[in-house]
Amino acid sequence: MDPDIDPRIGPGIDPGLIGDCVHCGFCLPSCPTYVLWGEEMDSPRGRIHLMGQHVAGTPVTGEMAGHFDACLGCMACVTACPSGVRYDRLIEQTRAVVEREHVRPPADRAVRELVFRLFPYPRRLRAMRLPLRLGTGLRRRIAPALERVSPSLAALADLAPEPVRHRRLPRRVRAVGRRRATVGLLTGCVQGEFFPQVNAATARVLAMEGCEVVIPPAQGCCGALSLHSGRPGQAARFARRTIAAFERAGVDTVVVNAAGCGSTMKDYTGILDGGWADRAAAIRVADLAEYLVELGPVATRHPLPLTAAYHDACHLAHAQGIRSQPRELLAAVPGLELREIAESAICCGSAGTYNILQPEAARELGDRKAERVLATGADLLVSANPGCTMQITAAIRRAGATPIPVAHTAQVLDASLRALREIG
Repeated sequence: MDPDIDPRIGPGIDPGLIGDCVHCGFCLPSCPTYVLWGEEMDSPRGRIHLMGQHVAGTPVTGEMAGHFDACLGCMACVTACPSGVRYDRLIEQTRAVVEREHVRPPADRAVRELVFRLFPYPRRLRAMRLPLRLGTGLRRRIAPALERVSPSLAALADLAPEPVRHRRLPRRVRAVGRRRATVGLLTGCVQGEFFPQVNAATARVLAMEGCEVVIPPAQGCCGALSLHSGRPGQAARFARRTIAAFERAGVDTVVVNAAGCGSTMKDYTGILDGGWADRAAAIRVADLAEYLVELGPVATRHPLPLTAAYHDACHLAHAQGIRSQPRELLAAVPGLELREIAESAICCGSAGTYNILQPEAARELGDRKAERVLATGADLLVSANPGCTMQITAAIRRAGATPIPVAHTAQVLDASLRALREIG
C-alpha cells in the first residue's frame, strides 16, 4: 500500500462523528457546491449520508467518490452547523478512504500524481519558474490546446502567477528597537516559490513590531495539501519534518501567513500520534494577523490613501475562526477605506488543489467571487492565502475587467510601516 494514502484515523470513517449530524439543513446555504447546483448529494448533509452508507457496508463507487471529490473542504458548513458536527474531520477521513479503496481513471491518477510529486516540494516547484518565464500571453494562447488534452493542465496555465525575483531570506531577522518576542516563520511551498515578496514583507512587519524572526532553511512542506486530499501518510511525514525544523531553530511560536498551512499546523496533534503529538503541542502556531493583534502595535502607521476589499480565505475564517483580526489591522492604517465583499463566506474555488483537480466547478466559483470583488469598486483586494490570490486574479482576468491588484495583509502593513507609495 502507498504510505502516502495509508489511513491515519483507525480503519476508516468515524461512525460517531456521522451520528452527530441531525440533517437540519442549516449547512445548505453555506455550501459552495450546493449553492451552485442545488444537488442534495453535493451538500454536507448529503455527503454525510453517503459516508453513513459506506460505514454500513456500501463500497465506494465512482459516483460516491465524485460527490466527495466535489467538496472543497472549505469548512463553511462547520461554521454554520448548530450541532457542532466535525465535518472537517469527516471529510479528511473519507478522502483517505476514497484514495485507498477507489480506483481512479488513468488520466485522473496521472494529474494527481503530478500535483503531489510537485507542489509539496519547493525545489521541484522552483523548476516551474522556467515555463512561467514564457509570459502570460503565450501561456494563455496555448491554454485551448491544453484544455483539449487536460482541463487540469489548462487550469495550471491559467492560474500561474507572473514570475517574480526570488528573494532568499536570511536565517534570522533582527527586531527593530526593543525585542518584544522571538518567533519562527513558515515560508511555505507555493507562498515561498510563487510569492516570496509576501514572506519578505511578513518578516519585515514582524521585525518592525519588535519581533526577532527565525527562518529555518529547507523547511519543506507543512503537509496541508496532502492532508486535505486524502494522503495522510504524506501529510504526517511532512508534519514531523516541520516540527523538527522549528525545534532545531529553538522557537516555541511559529507565525504562518498562508491560511491552509496555518489550519493544518494547528491540527498537528490530531494528525500525529504519541511523542510527535506531544512535540507538536509544545509549539504554538499563530496566523500573522492573529499574532499581530495579540502583540499590539508599536510601529508607526503611515497613510495609504486607497480603498481595499478584504477576502476571507476559508481556512482562515472557517477553519481557524480568524475574521476580525485582519480587518482590525487594515482599519488601523490611516487613509485606508475597507470595503466588504458580498457572499464573503462562499469559497472562491481555490481550496488547495481543488482548482486543478476540479477545474470546472472551481471556475464557476472563481467567476462568482470575481464578480462580487469587482462590485466593491475597491482599488485593491487583500487576501491572506496564495491559492486564493491566484484563483481570484485569474477569474478577474477572465472577466475582462480592469485588473485589480491583489496583496497580502502583510504587504499592506509593510507599505504603511515603511511609508511606501506602492504596495508590493
